[in-house]
Amino acid sequence: MKILLYGINYAPEPTGIGKYTGEMAEWLAKKGHRVRVIAAPPYYPHWKRDDGHGAFSYSTEQRAGCEVLRAPLWVPANPGGFKRIVHLASFALTSLPWLVRSLGWRPDVVLVVAPAFMCAPAGWLLASVCRAQSWLHVQDFEVDAAFDMGLLKGGVARRVVTAIERWVFRRFDRVSSISDRMLDKLRAKGVDPERVVSFPNWVDVNAMSAHSGPGKYRAELGIATDAVVALYSGSMAGKQGLEILPAAARLAPGVTFIFCGQGAMRPQIEAQCAGLPNVRLLPLQPAERLPELLATADIHLLPQQAAAADLVMPSKLTGMLCSGRPTVATARAGTELARVVAGRGLVVPPEALDEFVAAITRLAAEPELRRELGIAARAYAECHLARDRVLRDFELQLMRSTVVRPKPVALDVGDVSTHIGDTK
Repeated sequence: MKILLYGINYAPEPTGIGKYTGEMAEWLAKKGHRVRVIAAPPYYPHWKRDDGHGAFSYSTEQRAGCEVLRAPLWVPANPGGFKRIVHLASFALTSLPWLVRSLGWRPDVVLVVAPAFMCAPAGWLLASVCRAQSWLHVQDFEVDAAFDMGLLKGGVARRVVTAIERWVFRRFDRVSSISDRMLDKLRAKGVDPERVVSFPNWVDVNAMSAHSGPGKYRAELGIATDAVVALYSGSMAGKQGLEILPAAARLAPGVTFIFCGQGAMRPQIEAQCAGLPNVRLLPLQPAERLPELLATADIHLLPQQAAAADLVMPSKLTGMLCSGRPTVATARAGTELARVVAGRGLVVPPEALDEFVAAITRLAAEPELRRELGIAARAYAECHLARDRVLRDFELQLMRSTVVRPKPVALDVGDVSTHIGDTK
């Protein structure tokens, strides 16, 4: 098949949505599909464009068998509220020329990854014109999250934006998301249940298996081999509720904390951790060292704001589970995050500092409990989150639901060579 992936984030971004979209595209290309990607230059999680990508320049590249078309966008130094909206809108606007060019490519599938939801209408229109299958993959319910977390305000504005969102959702042939509760939310927004598809994030279980011990990080950071290490690794953005981490480190001096990542909250975390001897701060680590980093932990930490419940499913959780270590998560009872972590870690209410610290200290004091919960976490990852299994199921969904239609010869002279022999 000819598959067009359209979304703001893409490889080589090492975390979040860009990581998963990049791995998906490269996996599909290795299976023989022709994959074209329309994305922004890499900028996340540092919120700064990588070197070599100008503020106003378009570029093309071949990456792991995929054709990648980059469109410029505005990247604010301190994203939030109106700035984030302008940021997303800038890519939705600048990426339109690549969509027009892709009319001549005639994809069989147009898959839009949200965020950014602003790209969804144009992606659906391209699929309609090309008579391709339209697929929307929802990583975050960004509209609901923006209002629930106070980034956007106004009852009338919410009703209008939500009505537009529901209308767009119902236009796509397939709408997928990454957790059961997010699938329920899609149905509640009016998506036909027959069009709703489960497509969870995944993890390379084989890569994680190679790092069952504490690895080299303890020696590099001067941490004793018998110390109990609690690790947070991931984006340091506002929606994670990271304010609880330095406070927990201050109240649990017998535990060594590692906080690793980049994002808007990083300066605040650094300031609050100043002078704490049991805290190590690391920048975002190379992707190839992630399994080793996760294996350094005895306990994983996963704070999250209450307002984000079931609107997002933290992508970092897949690696935490696969590492075979228990997680202490802040989540409301009954949410998807609480359901997944329960029995594989400990769950406490959001922003409940005392309970968060109590859960960490309990696991620190009970190695057998850590071992039992870690075994359950690893088993869950192997059964539900293994990369090849998840992507193979996704590919089968594409193959079953896509009707490959005859393609007329493209009129764009620049693309004629790509169409000779394409008629099926």
